[in-house]
Amino acid sequence: MAKTAIERHGISIRFACQCLSVSESCYYYEPKLSSENAEIADWLLRLTTAHKRWGFGLCFLYLRNVKGYGWNHKRVYRIYRELELNLRIRPKRRIKRDKPDALSVPTAANQVWSVDFMSDSLIDGRLLRTFNVLDDYNREGLGIEVDLSLPSLRVIRSLEQIIEWRGKPNAIRLDNGPENIAQALIDWANSKQITLMYIQPGKPTQNAYIERYNRTVRHEWLDMHLFESVEQAQELATEWLWLYNNERPNTAIGGIPPSSLLKAA
Repeated sequence: MAKTAIERHGISIRFACQCLSVSESCYYYEPKLSSENAEIADWLLRLTTAHKRWGFGLCFLYLRNVKGYGWNHKRVYRIYRELELNLRIRPKRRIKRDKPDALSVPTAANQVWSVDFMSDSLIDGRLLRTFNVLDDYNREGLGIEVDLSLPSLRVIRSLEQIIEWRGKPNAIRLDNGPENIAQALIDWANSKQITLMYIQPGKPTQNAYIERYNRTVRHEWLDMHLFESVEQAQELATEWLWLYNNERPNTAIGGIPPSSLLKAA
């Protein structure tokens, strides 16, 4: 209104501000954050497009801890809400259960690995299995082996390949599946002086680290693709695993990627 009065009547800025009860500092004010807001919106749109399962928490931690931006979380969340990017979360019925004992947290890499199997299917209906390996220390995914069948000898070969570049673990936590209790795996672990820590049957909470990791694998990788072949599934698994270890913030270790915690250690 003040600018219009000045242009239309040729009066001074001071007089226009006095007439309209506007301070001169307000008249001269120019917003400085609009360009940054556009940059934040662009980042949020790109992240939610590339990672459809990421909510606000992961997007904000990625911008803060991976990209190094210092934007306030309230500001980023306000733009996130304005863009209507909120994930629709189906509420779950809460069931009362006894609280399990907390798992011990390793203090260094390669102290304890956790392993587990998952199942999915190809487009033609054939069963697809994955063998997941996790380092409990920094929640780093060490490998995802994908095939139609994963017997104990294939499990041993996969673990041998990881040990070649990662080093040998002191112990491996696993359930009582047929591949895990096979004599070949037990003999291999004894020869390598690796302790096999079997959980109690029907107690998956005793292997909680890998179970939580499996949920992320299911939510952000398996459910996002239709696999035409084992080779395609293995390639997508390798790509996703690199993203998980190097770019995806992990809330269990302070909102940083697993590789960052390993470098800091």
